[in-house]
Amino acid sequence: MLAMNYRGPYRVRLVEKPMPKILHPEDAIVRVTRSCICGSDLHLYHGMVPDTRVGSTFGHEFTGIVESVGPWLQKLKVGDQVLVPFNVACGKCSFCKQGLYGNCHESNSMATAVGGIFGYSHTAGGYDGGQAEYVRVPYADVGPTLIPPEMDPDDAVLLTDVVPTGYQAAEMGGIKEGDTVVVFGAGPIGIMAARCAWFFGAARVIIIDHIDYRLEFAKNYAKCEAYNFKEMADPVIFLKKATDWYGADVCIDCVGCEAEGNTLQTFSGRIALMQAGAATALQWAINSVKKGGIVSIVGVYGPPFNLLAIGNVVNKGITIRANQSAPKRLMPKLFDHVLSGRLDPKGLITHRVPLKDVSDAYRLFSSKLDNCIKTVLIP
Repeated sequence: MLAMNYRGPYRVRLVEKPMPKILHPEDAIVRVTRSCICGSDLHLYHGMVPDTRVGSTFGHEFTGIVESVGPWLQKLKVGDQVLVPFNVACGKCSFCKQGLYGNCHESNSMATAVGGIFGYSHTAGGYDGGQAEYVRVPYADVGPTLIPPEMDPDDAVLLTDVVPTGYQAAEMGGIKEGDTVVVFGAGPIGIMAARCAWFFGAARVIIIDHIDYRLEFAKNYAKCEAYNFKEMADPVIFLKKATDWYGADVCIDCVGCEAEGNTLQTFSGRIALMQAGAATALQWAINSVKKGGIVSIVGVYGPPFNLLAIGNVVNKGITIRANQSAPKRLMPKLFDHVLSGRLDPKGLITHRVPLKDVSDAYRLFSSKLDNCIKTVLIP
């Protein structure tokens, strides 16, 4: 089969790889119909995530058709059209039973934090991902979800990560009616978080980024205020002033380890790799939220540590909530939002690229060319 192949930072290509096989009675083999390139994949592509091994296949957002099933499966059958959440989750451990599918204790048992993730380095279990023609799906009675026949396939593929992560980012913010919410990062996740903030009663939603076309897209798609931090002397002062000097009720970090905007953070976290990426957006979130406010984090930070204003967290009485999203837990609610027309995930897609052109697709997305917001690969 053909699959994306990682050759080192900024180097990916399409290669012939062996067909995946059923290795456990609970496995399924899925023929991929759509997969996405995520902003998180760019952290891998740029060499920011530890233990990203040459030869890996990325891709944690994909849909497909079940080609074969292991003998223990009870819910899936050959021919089913499914969306596959990015978590590899057993469904049986104590964390899965709490709905914490992103923290599964079985799928990545050597780790003390994150559970297994498709196509996301050996720190997340070393599973091959869906930027390929076929993929092995472990615990296939748990994650894969039947796509409703009336759902657009382009909507379905964004329900594997973008929609649930954006929704959970807003949910973790504990947004109440009348709140002011600030979202850092106008990538697909940030745009979705801003859109979903309205569902929880936000009275004002602000998004901060430094790419003008993304800000314009966010303003139209999420119906929010959008500002370029490069046009500000200090984003924290700007946001304090915009909120009567109280600060926002909720700040959401949808940027993670490759944030721009602070020379020290950029050098120590992205160039010298002395910390786990530049924590610029997280610093801004901590300093921009009001006393007693909530900071929600879905941006990716690699181990082991970051330079953070932890004193401000304590002295301001801030609550921090963070996790990998759990699409399976949110799926019934999100199906309803999409099928009722309250959410339009496919509206984020700006580029549809054949899988054979995967290296060009990464370059396009990484370099922010051609007003790219979200790219879907078609095998």
